[in-house]
Order: sequence, then C-alpha cells, then structure tokens
Amino acid sequence: MRLFTTLLLCCLAASTVFAQQNEFAIIAYYAGDHKAIDDYPVEKLTHIIYSFCHLKGNQLAVDNQADSLTIRHLVSLKARNPRLKVYLSLGGWGGCKPCSEVFSTKKGRRAFSKSVKALLKAYQADGLDLDWEYPAIEGHPGHPWKPADRPNFTSLVKRLRKDLGWGYELSFAAGGFTKFLEASIEWDKAMPLLDHGNVMSYDLVHGYSTVTGHHTPLYSTKEQLESTDHAVRFLDSIGVPMKKVIIGAAFYGRVWEQVANVNNGLYQTGKFKRGVPYRAMQQYVQETPGFQQFWDEVANAPFMYNAEKQLFLTYDNPLSVSLKTKYARQNGLGGIMFWQLAEDLPSEAKHEGSMPEEKPEGLLDAIYKSAQQSN
Repeated sequence: MRLFTTLLLCCLAASTVFAQQNEFAIIAYYAGDHKAIDDYPVEKLTHIIYSFCHLKGNQLAVDNQADSLTIRHLVSLKARNPRLKVYLSLGGWGGCKPCSEVFSTKKGRRAFSKSVKALLKAYQADGLDLDWEYPAIEGHPGHPWKPADRPNFTSLVKRLRKDLGWGYELSFAAGGFTKFLEASIEWDKAMPLLDHGNVMSYDLVHGYSTVTGHHTPLYSTKEQLESTDHAVRFLDSIGVPMKKVIIGAAFYGRVWEQVANVNNGLYQTGKFKRGVPYRAMQQYVQETPGFQQFWDEVANAPFMYNAEKQLFLTYDNPLSVSLKTKYARQNGLGGIMFWQLAEDLPSEAKHEGSMPEEKPEGLLDAIYKSAQQSN
C-alpha cells in the first residue's frame, strides 16, 4: 500500500508538471510601478515579466528602490494567482548597450549568470527573460554589435542554464522580422535550453520607417512580408518546437503624419509622429477629429486614417488580439505575450477619455476570452 501511494503521488506530481509545461501561456511584460498593476486582472495571466533590469558592470542589477518595490509586489500577486510566474528581464530597446561586450567573454557570462541566480533567489522570482535588442545585427542606434554575438548568445544561454538548472525558467525576446530571425540566433543550439522564445511580432513598421504599414499584423500581404505568421512559418521551417514559440501583441499604436490620402493611408510615405497606449487611444482619436477605422481582411489587422490631418494609425484591437490567440491555439504554439500591461485599459474601465458606462473591452480580457474559447 505504501508503495502504491508513493507511485500515485509521483504520477500526480508528474502530471501536474506536464500540465504546467503544456499550459497555454498568457505573458505580460510590465513596465509600470507597484501600484498600477492592481488595476489589472492578474488572475488571467500565467507570467509577468518585470521590465527592465540592466547591466551594471557584468552583473544584472535592480536599479533603485522603486524597482525593488515593484518586483516584490509582483511576486506577492501569487496570493491572487497561485499559478503566476514572475520573471526579471534584462535590456529592452536602448537598455542593452554593454551586452555585446559583456557577453563576449566567459568571465562576463559567468559573472552575469551568478548575479541572475542571486537576484532570483533574493526576490523569489521564477525566471529570467533576455531582451537583447539585438545580437549580431544593428539594434538601437549607437549600440555595439558584432557577428560573434550570435554564438555568444548561445554560450550565454548555456551558462545560465548550467547555473540556474531547470528549477528556474529562461526565455528571450526575439525580433519578429526576417533579419533577426535569420542572423541573430543559433536556434538549433539555443532553443533546447530555453523554456520559450517571445516573438516580438510588433514594431514591424517602427519609428524609423518612412512608409506606413501594419506594425503588428497576423498575416503578410503582398505589400508587407513581415507578420506574425511569417515569423512562425520561418521558425517552424527550421525545426523550432512550436510549443516553445510565443507570439506577441501590441498594447499600443503607432501614428504617422504627412500621409497622403491614398489607400486610406496604408503603405504610403510618411513621417513617424508618436506612439499611443491602447488605454489612451480613444481619447487621442476623440481629440483629433476625422479618424476613420478600417480592417484589413488579409492582414487581420485594424488601422485608422485621418484624411483631413493626413494621420495614419496602426494598432491591435480586441478582434485582432483574439484572432492572434486563436491562431496560437490552432497552430500548437506555447502562448501569447504582449508589450505592455500598463498600457491596457484598467479593470472597471478606469481609463482615459471614456465614459464609465461605455466599458470598452481591454486587450487582456479579449486574449483571455479567446484562449478559453479555443480550449
């Protein structure tokens, strides 16, 4: 009987681990403070990635007391959501200038890895997300890079997995565009050591783009190759396990100005003007009269155009993120992530520029609903 009980407990434990590993992930990057997170339904998340920690010398560092307070509060949210995992993250756009140099040596990688383990233990966090933008190709203007970053990234992942073991999770943020996919990562060597790769299938047109387009489309069009599906198909073609692939949604839009009234502003020359958080998008549109909303049936993406002011807006909405979530489910992907939670509509419609009775749907709510319906 004792042997039977032991075997039963082992089977139950194994099945629990298997279920956790195969759970559809809903991952929020979070760059807000320790208070704003309480306005959001964290019960609908599987992961929160604190954004960002940075390098100090060759070690991962929490920069100040406010960051420390936020991380501790994120970890405390496990009381509301016991399945929640909290990651620390390195880098972000403009946040990884010394990465190429530090990770080019065994000494640098070892020191970094040891510091990661110490911080994860200190904060009782569950893992690390590497957001190096980008290894082996040009990223943020002025940030050093070299072809050797590609194998060095693999060596960094190997070192981290050796020191962290499999008790901590390890992921990275992958550029969603072709040049990154082809040149930045040794996918066959790195992915076996990673829990998942978060494909940033947004900013596919960005602040340096002089032609408009969909910045976060699900599918490619004849005018625009870069898309979520294009990245997924590439990764599938080279043997990356689809269960380790997480696709990205954008909780913000991008606006171009000086865009001619041709094709409702889509695929036209223009000048990048600004980003708009989803939580403030309704207010922005109301304060800039003349916007009309459109839907691209091929890209599965919304956009707006203001003919009077020659403004073009590309973004995700509840329908597009629902379709991305359904796509992830249908194609056996590991889940969906987004940048970033504090730009969503807060719970109870406590958002800017909307009457309380309107209660428009938040993007996290739409993702969660779609994930449940796709079960």
